[in-house]
Amino acid sequence: MQRRTFLYALTLAAASAPMLAARAAADPALLAQLRRGGNVILMRHAATTPGTGDPDGFVLNQCGTQRNLSEAGRRDAVRIGAEFVRLGIPVADVLSSRWCRCLDTAQLAFGRVTPAPLLDSMFVDDAETKARKLRAAQAWLTTFKGAGNIVLVTHDVNIRALAGPYVEQGAMVVATVGDAGALRVAGVWLP
Repeated sequence: MQRRTFLYALTLAAASAPMLAARAAADPALLAQLRRGGNVILMRHAATTPGTGDPDGFVLNQCGTQRNLSEAGRRDAVRIGAEFVRLGIPVADVLSSRWCRCLDTAQLAFGRVTPAPLLDSMFVDDAETKARKLRAAQAWLTTFKGAGNIVLVTHDVNIRALAGPYVEQGAMVVATVGDAGALRVAGVWLP
């Protein structure tokens, strides 16, 4: 039984190794666009402790009541920030959902963060509240004219509402702002 488990784990590791290597290399055109700046980077928070949403008793300003970054997530956030520096990707501003996992991701990766309620999770919101948050975020995006890139650290549900693609924890959607704050997706990047 142990031998079978070991062989299964070894097979999974071998099968996933090329995929992980491929994800680490950014598309050259996307990397050039990131280096030029002027992009909105929607980043999903780094890896968390297992679960979906937040535990019962969630309180916004009390990290102990939330699903937080795992140790691996903390390491990944630091690594992601180092990749931005190594690759010469300029970052003008870093805004984040007020959830601790997002604030911690932003702080660890970029060393600075501005909490932004417009990026707060829509996970438990009703359709009307989600639509209102989406309109507010799009209206805010129309004001972005930065020379560098702006990083918005948020949640999967928000990224899908704003840009469409699903991204893994720690991955990013790179986009530019179009009419009425709609985002034009240039690509997805998992450094």
